[in-house]
Amino acid sequence: MPKIVDHEQYRKELLSKCFDLFAQKGYGSITMRQISQGLGVSTGTLYHYFPSKQALFEQLVEETCQQDVVMALAELEGTETLKESMIALGRYLAKNEDYFIKWTYLWIDFCQHQDSKEIPGNNIFKNSNQRYRQAVCDFFEIQDPMLASFILSFIDGLLVRKLQGDEMIDFTEQCTLLGEILTAYLQQYESSKVANY
Repeated sequence: MPKIVDHEQYRKELLSKCFDLFAQKGYGSITMRQISQGLGVSTGTLYHYFPSKQALFEQLVEETCQQDVVMALAELEGTETLKESMIALGRYLAKNEDYFIKWTYLWIDFCQHQDSKEIPGNNIFKNSNQRYRQAVCDFFEIQDPMLASFILSFIDGLLVRKLQGDEMIDFTEQCTLLGEILTAYLQQYESSKVANY
């Protein structure tokens, strides 16, 4: 009797193993042949699930985004204030620093090998950015998507500074400070809204 394969599950298993392969060699340096060897599958099998290295990476971005949101939500569970949530976010970043540094490096490496005009138009990246932005709005109970984008930019900036070897970056301290700044900003914003009515 032939073995029944759940193709979607198998695709996800392959993707989950690809992150480390990309992180070790970088997007620009690794080939589909090296990926298939690292996964222990034939190149034909790899091409069956992913028509190109870029398609594989795009699916990895999509899968990673979903996992990141679920993991962050679990970490922030039980926090009641914006300050507490930001402190929890800092601890989450610190606990997973190696992963986030690798992911940031990998993302930069990918972008370096693309036409900069194509990236903003890519639906997978648009959807991932939207998912992260919505998660920030949900996690921190923020209504303003521009403020959510600011928080994401702040986190990205911390990761890039860490990638550059800045020893002054302490995720928990930086996120605690951002929580205090945002709390004061939102209180002032709400006060000005009430005063204008």
